[in-house]
Amino acid sequence: MGRIDNRVTVITGGASGIGEATARKFVKEGARVVISDIQDEQGQKLAKELGENVTYIHADVCLEDNVKGMIEHAVETYGRLDCIVNNAGMGGVKGEIESVPIEGFDQTITILLRGVFLGMKHAAPLMKKQGGGNIINISSVAGLRGISQNHPYSAAKAAVIQLTRTAAMELAYYKIRVNSICPGSIVTSIFGAASGMSSSESVKTYENLIHLFEKGQPLRRAGLPEDVANAALWLASDESSFVTGHALVVDGGVSAGQQWTAQMRWIDMIESTLGLDPSE
Repeated sequence: MGRIDNRVTVITGGASGIGEATARKFVKEGARVVISDIQDEQGQKLAKELGENVTYIHADVCLEDNVKGMIEHAVETYGRLDCIVNNAGMGGVKGEIESVPIEGFDQTITILLRGVFLGMKHAAPLMKKQGGGNIINISSVAGLRGISQNHPYSAAKAAVIQLTRTAAMELAYYKIRVNSICPGSIVTSIFGAASGMSSSESVKTYENLIHLFEKGQPLRRAGLPEDVANAALWLASDESSFVTGHALVVDGGVSAGQQWTAQMRWIDMIESTLGLDPSE
């Protein structure tokens, strides 16, 4: 018996990274999964690997007809929709506020915020008719704390958290739970691929990032896609049946505050600058 046996789940951006890890985890726990993405070759390959309870559909979350078709595909294939994981995303345009191009700003907001909104918009009516459902939106710790020169991404992720809350309040009456997950620095192969690296270069970059990220948060290991998938599984299961409107942080403690070692270095630097003797 799996924790989400026979529950039909749509995962956007499911062909790689966090989406792929979530698809693998959900299938292992008994779900029937629709992987949606624009990476057709990867998505089709993953669906074939995961077996008969998985299908792939091309869907650009920026386009409402694509999202509508994605939801319809799930219902036509499996007869219902129990859960949607709105995961599709991208890093977005970065830079000082005056240098951010409006085209990049609009694209970032469209993918990261409008894409989540559309997934919720078209999933909710079906879940209402069924008498319940589960919506999981992937946000980020960037939506909880300021990150310099990451303006559109941070703004979109903060909006996802608030959209999750407003939808949770509206849909609770229909027994539909709506939650978000806020990952911290998660190592995925997309870091290398997004830079146009070869597969071997991408693998090397991935391994280097694991070592680098080990030092980036209080829990001294890299965050992995499986960490976020585990959180999504809990939210999708009955174990979280009394949880809605929540932003679940999965970041190794980075958003809780400054690391103790960093605090001590900062204190030492201040004392040195002021000429203080810490032993006094």
